[in-house]
Amino acid sequence: MAVHSPITATASASIVVLLISLSFLSLPHSYVKATPESDVDLLEFPLNLEYLEAEFFLWGALGYGLDKVAPELAGGGPSPKGAQIAMLDPLTRDVILQFGYQEVGHLRAIKNTVKGFPRPLLDLSKEAFAKTMDSAFGQKLKPPFDPYANSINYLLASYVIPYVGLTGYVGANPKLQNATSRKLVAGLLGVESGQDAVIRSMLYERARLKVHPYVVTVAEFTNRISNLRNELGNGGLKDEGLWVPKSLGAEGKVQGNVLAGDKDSLAYPRTPEEILRIIYGGGDEHVPGGFYPKGADGRIARYYLGD
Repeated sequence: MAVHSPITATASASIVVLLISLSFLSLPHSYVKATPESDVDLLEFPLNLEYLEAEFFLWGALGYGLDKVAPELAGGGPSPKGAQIAMLDPLTRDVILQFGYQEVGHLRAIKNTVKGFPRPLLDLSKEAFAKTMDSAFGQKLKPPFDPYANSINYLLASYVIPYVGLTGYVGANPKLQNATSRKLVAGLLGVESGQDAVIRSMLYERARLKVHPYVVTVAEFTNRISNLRNELGNGGLKDEGLWVPKSLGAEGKVQGNVLAGDKDSLAYPRTPEEILRIIYGGGDEHVPGGFYPKGADGRIARYYLGD
């Protein structure tokens, strides 16, 4: 004889709805109010890059970073390792200072939308950048590359950073579910793209210049860095230096490549996994390193770290 449960289908559905509602009550108010959970993950992840850019630009221009400029945004996270003021000409210092303050705004805008997380440990030392450049050239540069030594070196080091975040925003945008999230990412992407364009333009003007004391041009440095990021990201061609084969130039007509883009001159997208492989410096999203000795933060990054 069949046994009938005293709980009807309607009652069961009500209990499920109640449990779901209670689970949302346990989330921070900002999560529930405006942003679906998948959007939260995709909006928090770029904080890793925004922290890196803010600290690198502020330290390069001012000799200090978020701990003095906007300590509330650091969230009590550890101060970056090895960051220092750079030996910049007045124009470059002015541009980099503007970038630094722009990144402060980006951090605030993201944290006003989602809860976020404290600044992760960042390695902005000369040694960290030298290791990246050694990887790009497949050999140790002698003397080791110093990003803080002069304006050209600093611009080349800057070439390493904003473009990665830019491709992340391009990749995230179609996955976002609501207008608030898409509006924020569009605004962030617009300024990050501008920063990348300025850096590339300043380097493009010096493309044929030999980087002292290496017998290598500025353009070749950018090509090597872009090739390294393609290799580490393992997602195909999503990065291009300042000079490319004509077949990769705009409409297959030019070798100059002041802005990187696909066959239709659209920005390349990257996934969080590809970004982690690049910023960790080893091509593996599960193994921290590079500019993030203890790994990036946020649910996406922690998932790959096994946390």
